[in-house]
Amino acid sequence: MQRILIQLDTDSHPSTFDRVVAVDAGVHRLFSYGGVTPENVVPLIHGAMFTRGPADLKNTALFIGGSDVAAGEELVKTIESTFFGPLHVSLMMDSNGSNTTAAAAVLAAGRHLPLSGSVAVVLGGAGPVGQRAALLLALEGAKVRVASRSLDRARIACADIMKIADGAELTPCETGSTTELETVCQGVSLIIAAGAAGVTFLSAEQRQAIGSLKVAIDLNAVPPAGLTGINPADKAAERDGTICFGAIGVGGTKMKIHKAALSKLFESNDQLLDTKAIYQIGSEIA
Repeated sequence: MQRILIQLDTDSHPSTFDRVVAVDAGVHRLFSYGGVTPENVVPLIHGAMFTRGPADLKNTALFIGGSDVAAGEELVKTIESTFFGPLHVSLMMDSNGSNTTAAAAVLAAGRHLPLSGSVAVVLGGAGPVGQRAALLLALEGAKVRVASRSLDRARIACADIMKIADGAELTPCETGSTTELETVCQGVSLIIAAGAAGVTFLSAEQRQAIGSLKVAIDLNAVPPAGLTGINPADKAAERDGTICFGAIGVGGTKMKIHKAALSKLFESNDQLLDTKAIYQIGSEIA
């Protein structure tokens, strides 16, 4: 029986990136829909649920994508509430590449630094990728400073992480000024910069002044760099005594995780591949 992946994208046009990865991952048939919302998704889910018997539903799976992560999360809630009994298909959520990117970044850091007990700061930590990276670091036992230009947003992000990682050591931090930013970065061994395109957090001189820094990861592939002096293609490149990764440098691992997660979907019909599940897949193949 052929494996069918149904791509549900919250943008008007389904992502070509996600479509290419699905094909390269060995999906037999790919059905792609754009402009999907909680209001119009249920008939699409019914089509996935009712066309194959329960024993064959593992051959149908769903992928949630699009640039709006919050919209993707709302879709997941609606879809999960639509399933009942044995009529269930597996689901992967990776809107804006948030889960696979965060997983790849944390795995990259963990190859060069014991995460448990380490002090890390996630710049842009209230954003979709940053919040997921902070979650994964917290689950690994790191002491995480969740930094945002808005202290309220940082606090909300920490509260959301605590719902999943009870007992996590999290500190919400404000980085609205240069002084605040430099203070937040003092004493850290790991920096992950996960800000929006066009946002530069630290100059090369500011980064070099952090004597405790062991690993720096900049997830912005679009100039200017989030951490000046780190190139997008850097992959464990040593710069000023710090191991550095750029967006392309972690991209290879991200792609491996993405493809492996898609393959995992077809092992059973009852999986929800969210941040933690995708990270576990990455840990197994790293």
